[in-house]
Amino acid sequence: MKLLTFIKGAKQTLGVKTEQGVLDIEAALNEKPNEQIPTTIMGIIRGGKEALSILDEYVTRLPAQGSFIRNEEEIKWGPCVTVPNKIICVGLNYRKHADETNTPYPEVPILFNKFNNTLTGNKCEIAVPKVTEQLDYEVELGVVIGKEAKYVNKEKALDYVFGYCTVNDLSARDLQLKTPQWLLGKTCDDFSPMGPYLVTADEVGDPNNLQLKTYVNGEVRQDSNTSDMIFYVDEIVSYISQHMTLTPGDVILTGTPEGVILGYPLEKQIYLQPGDEVTVTIEKLGSLTNKFVKEKKS
Repeated sequence: MKLLTFIKGAKQTLGVKTEQGVLDIEAALNEKPNEQIPTTIMGIIRGGKEALSILDEYVTRLPAQGSFIRNEEEIKWGPCVTVPNKIICVGLNYRKHADETNTPYPEVPILFNKFNNTLTGNKCEIAVPKVTEQLDYEVELGVVIGKEAKYVNKEKALDYVFGYCTVNDLSARDLQLKTPQWLLGKTCDDFSPMGPYLVTADEVGDPNNLQLKTYVNGEVRQDSNTSDMIFYVDEIVSYISQHMTLTPGDVILTGTPEGVILGYPLEKQIYLQPGDEVTVTIEKLGSLTNKFVKEKKS
């Protein structure tokens, strides 16, 4: 199932992608009530397999046409995961990306974090912060946790995954490398566009066999496969769970492949500017597009 968040009025609400368009769950429930079905993405994630099963059965029984079907081109997108308790990121997790930055392969996952201020959605404009001159793109596989995980072994780690999504881990390289801590360059507003969909794990299968690409103004910049990860998704989930409890809705960003601007020779490093459009896409998960604009004066 492909779930999404869109903005209706002043609130975020749950949608389901269908062949006919986006199914507005709240609108459908107004016509055909079912008190067991949440109207937000977080409600579905926290409800786990039971909530997902009830939603799937409900959607299957709805008529193919109705006032609750929205045109995907007309909705205002939100981040596909709206209120994660944690956003945990893995650095230098692709072999060829480590190679292009002349960095040794890490012996254990390099972890850092982002915050909810970085979340935004598909087709949303992103202001280039005035404090950076080196804004870079990073296509990443997002892993969304579906049930509490603590001291999970690698063999069972994927059982704790609710689904997957496409994420652009935007990075201000001049801020990121100003100190040994990367946080500042990763946590400016809207630096984690996420979506368009949260695709349930059963539809994705092996998360370490997915093509992923980045386009800047239509030009391919990144073109790789999640099989190039140094630490696979099961290893990452297991490793993190040894150190902290993962809870439903937590998002793990699993690293980016080669092709980032930082990996180019100095004379070819042309960073993102207002007016640029970036699309990141992952096989089975969909394409996420954002246009960059000049930051408004406060």
